[in-house]
Amino acid sequence: MMTIRRSLSWTIIRYITGEIFFSFFVSFLFFFFIFFVNQLLLMAQQILTKKVPVQQVALLILYAIPQIISLSAPFASLVGVLMTIGRLASDNEVLVMLSSGLSYKNIFIPSLFMGVVISLASFFTNDVLMPAGNLQFNKLYRQILVSTPALELGSNSVKRYRDTVIVTGNVSGNSIDNIFILDKTADGERRLIMAGNAQLRDAGKEGLSLDLANAFIQSSKEIAKFDYDYASSSFLRYWVSQDDLIQSAVSIGPREMSSVDVYKEIVSKRVALQAQLDAQYNKVLEQALSLEESMREGPSAAAWNRRATVQTDFSREYAIAADIKQNRDLSRYLLEFYKKFSLPFGAMAFVFLAIPLGLFAKRSGQTVGFLVGVVISVIYWVFLFGGQTLGLRAGYSPFWTMWFPDMLTMGIGLLMCIRRIRK
Repeated sequence: MMTIRRSLSWTIIRYITGEIFFSFFVSFLFFFFIFFVNQLLLMAQQILTKKVPVQQVALLILYAIPQIISLSAPFASLVGVLMTIGRLASDNEVLVMLSSGLSYKNIFIPSLFMGVVISLASFFTNDVLMPAGNLQFNKLYRQILVSTPALELGSNSVKRYRDTVIVTGNVSGNSIDNIFILDKTADGERRLIMAGNAQLRDAGKEGLSLDLANAFIQSSKEIAKFDYDYASSSFLRYWVSQDDLIQSAVSIGPREMSSVDVYKEIVSKRVALQAQLDAQYNKVLEQALSLEESMREGPSAAAWNRRATVQTDFSREYAIAADIKQNRDLSRYLLEFYKKFSLPFGAMAFVFLAIPLGLFAKRSGQTVGFLVGVVISVIYWVFLFGGQTLGLRAGYSPFWTMWFPDMLTMGIGLLMCIRRIRK
């Protein structure tokens, strides 16, 4: 029996590459439109309703485009490859290619090539263009905030300023239901202020003023936490200075940095965290040694009567050390660092999954590929941002929460590829 030697055809490779590029372009426009509309709706809700000039809103959207591109490209690679391979399979072009002695390499090479190109382009956008866009976005937002401070407070939000935290309930126009304020005065006094209703006033260059109705105030000094005062008032005016508003709007975080800058910050924060932990563990050790000493000396020693107090102090210092170790600020930087790589290179993981899925198509390959790609994109999105939430709030490993969706996608894709080739 004569066997046909399987080989490559660069004509076929160029043909499939062109088909993938076209499908990717169509898919990219679809996802770009989805994310763009979402951004536009957010702008309309947060800014347009506050009567901010349309020109400034348009610039904000322009600065947000790199972020939209970085999100759209990986998902478009999945849908683009699925649509292309699905059409080739449903039109029996794959069967003709294999019958002609050509191997699956003619499908894998152009698909992987497009995956690499899209991943690199997406990484460049995510690591260079997006931080620059976010910086310009914050700069313009600061200018808008100076002229329209009222857009700072939204419904059911938590806003942090230099020494103030404001928690709001429902916001309707300038009226706020259920407001909660925690702040610290220049004298080191901590205050808790609550009110069932507040009216937001734009004080121009002075910042914001909140007219609180039926307010309750509790104040205490840090050096004497159990010595406190409280009062109630039918009317109280609370001020948020413009300096605090601007500082909140322009603070630079990991989203405004490149991966190199984020890594430098991570190293710096780890050194500072370790120094803080060492100092706290020394306090824990001191309390442990004091507790051990009182237990060794027995009931006859004066320290025996203080053992309960020492044990309480030990438990408190140990709890503080555990809280310091779960540093959310460091976790935030680690999550963003790994996300800068995992999201762009998700395009490669998607390609490995899209090829075998596309080959299973029997009819209407393009339509089925598009629908399946959208469903997988939604699942991936849930895993990615669910993992980000778990990493930040539940203390899970930032590396695994950011890379798990890619690993799962590529693992399933490789298993399906191996199974398909063996058939």
